[in-house]
Amino acid sequence: MKKIEDCTVGLVGLGLMGGAFAAALGRIRAGRVLACDIDPAALRAGVSAGAIREGFSSPEGMLNQCDLVFLCLNPSSLIRFMERHMADFAPGTLITDIGGVKTGLVRGIEKRLPEDLDFIPGHPMAGSEKSGYAQSNQCSFQGKNYILTPLKRNKPENVEFLKSILFRMGFSRITETTPEDHDRKIAFTSQLSHVIAAALIDCESDPEIIRFGGGSFEDLTRIAMLNVPLWTELFLENRLELLPRITQFQGSLEKLKTCIAEERRDALEEILQTARDRRTSLI
Repeated sequence: MKKIEDCTVGLVGLGLMGGAFAAALGRIRAGRVLACDIDPAALRAGVSAGAIREGFSSPEGMLNQCDLVFLCLNPSSLIRFMERHMADFAPGTLITDIGGVKTGLVRGIEKRLPEDLDFIPGHPMAGSEKSGYAQSNQCSFQGKNYILTPLKRNKPENVEFLKSILFRMGFSRITETTPEDHDRKIAFTSQLSHVIAAALIDCESDPEIIRFGGGSFEDLTRIAMLNVPLWTELFLENRLELLPRITQFQGSLEKLKTCIAEERRDALEEILQTARDRRTSLI
């Protein structure tokens, strides 16, 4: 693989995450950054800002120029894209994605992947409750986690090359795991958190309640301003892992409810102290 400074990098999708990757690639001086998107306004904005060299309304003219491609699409769109455009990539292209679920996605792509393409599944633990290219400057990679679920067929030098780029972009910790382990853990750290935020907003319809917020409410519910189609897809696609996590949370909530209802001070303090200690240890 060439140095990133000599590479042509393609972005499939120039929304929030595609725009953030374009900006990060510019900061590390990638050779040429191209993008394709169905939204011509996003492409014009990317070119005007200098984030991308050229925009394409169709991927056919872009993919065959690229050494490295980031697929910045929802999981279901990503699989359909690969089914349709697998033959449009240049031989030897390194491909990665940013999909929030991995098991079904990897199975769907790996069985169709030609030998001359190297696909390394990935998931940046970064984003924003906002969406669209215009909001991409709100998405920072600095100090964030990144998860890779490499395939047995991946070339080790390509995995190391991708990791080096991600570190240069600002990600501070890269974890390699299996697609199954990714989906099991992400159901807790990401998807359950969004379920809880949505449920908290759903259970109170008073628009004036924000006048009584002191920061905790705002922090807990920020992510309820989510990308609805994306998160609907993620919840349903990973439901076999997410549903046990919801049940697990309900059990903890029920314990707290019982302690409060029965005025069990010592038991309540023990639960709160354990939660405090666990959270403190994660810092």
